[in-house]
Amino acid sequence: MNADLKQSILIIDDHPLFRKGLIQLIQSAGEFNIVGEASGGEEGIERAYALHPDMILLDLNMKDMSGIEVLKVIKAAGIDSRVIMLTVSDNADDLVAALRAGADGYLLKDMEPEDLLTNIRSAGKGRMTLSDSLTGLLAHALKQENRPKSTDEAGLTEQEGKILEHISVGKSNKLIARELGIAEGTVKVHVKHLLKKLNLKSRVEAAVWAVERNRRT
Repeated sequence: MNADLKQSILIIDDHPLFRKGLIQLIQSAGEFNIVGEASGGEEGIERAYALHPDMILLDLNMKDMSGIEVLKVIKAAGIDSRVIMLTVSDNADDLVAALRAGADGYLLKDMEPEDLLTNIRSAGKGRMTLSDSLTGLLAHALKQENRPKSTDEAGLTEQEGKILEHISVGKSNKLIARELGIAEGTVKVHVKHLLKKLNLKSRVEAAVWAVERNRRT
């Protein structure tokens, strides 16, 4: 594959050995181009501004600032990178906070290398990524909050229901727009409305909510 066609990745993590291992793992796949690395949040934000990578792999707990803070700055700046949290924390509060701050995925560092690469590839295709062990944790967290139990109860339109089904299998707005034959901007509006109706803050939560609902029916 031509290097110019490879998706670019920026790694923000304050553990040098982990960064080195992650870089070696990703480079071994030959599908991505590591364009930069940063050992802390502030440096990571500077690199994100300068590089505008396709994807950012972001640690949650760093010495100078938290990954959530870095994520919020990146999203507020309108940097169009997919941000995947890569952390040791399987705490439900950290998971929910990251997703509600705009993370496009949440992966645990103790994953098998092959599984981690599979998830990074999935993220590169515009799909949401979440460690399998965290899906149940997120579903449990959502159950503790007050929200509709069905799409009918939520008052979703037929189109919103279709889009939710696409979200539930991890498709991005761009992929959904292509498959439904509508503009990406229209999909974004529908997603915003359906999240509000479901009392959810992120599309990953919506995906987990939809999967849990399908299990019950």
